[in-house]
Amino acid sequence: MLTEAAALGGLFLAAFGAATILPFQSEVVFVGMQLGNAAPLVLIVLVASVGNILGAVVNYMLGIWLEHFRHRRWFPVSEAQLARAQRAYARWGVWTLLLSWAPLGDAFTVIAGVMRTHWAVFLALVTIAKTGRYIVLAWATAATMGTGA
Repeated sequence: MLTEAAALGGLFLAAFGAATILPFQSEVVFVGMQLGNAAPLVLIVLVASVGNILGAVVNYMLGIWLEHFRHRRWFPVSEAQLARAQRAYARWGVWTLLLSWAPLGDAFTVIAGVMRTHWAVFLALVTIAKTGRYIVLAWATAATMGTGA
């Protein structure tokens, strides 16, 4: 039981780190745990998903923090440009959060904060993307090993 908890804790940290700007990879840990039957697969998917989603929330908060500097001279866009970009992003850009699982998807979660994406929309889209990625990874790993899903 302690070994399972430690393994799941390590997976959580890897998934959390992988969703932030830190150079982590959670897939290797995830697949290793799945192949080693370190914990029930549902629990592995759940822990990895929650860690990855919370890492994306950190990025979102970072984006909100960065947006507070919009009045600074060094901020890369003017007030009018930012307002225009936020309107366009609210209409079409939020769907980029479905790519938050991809290698450069962490940038989308930071941008979502800068663009003041509604919290519930952010959380829903990121949850779908991050959890969906781990479900597909679990299925692919099982299919590759001939164990079924």
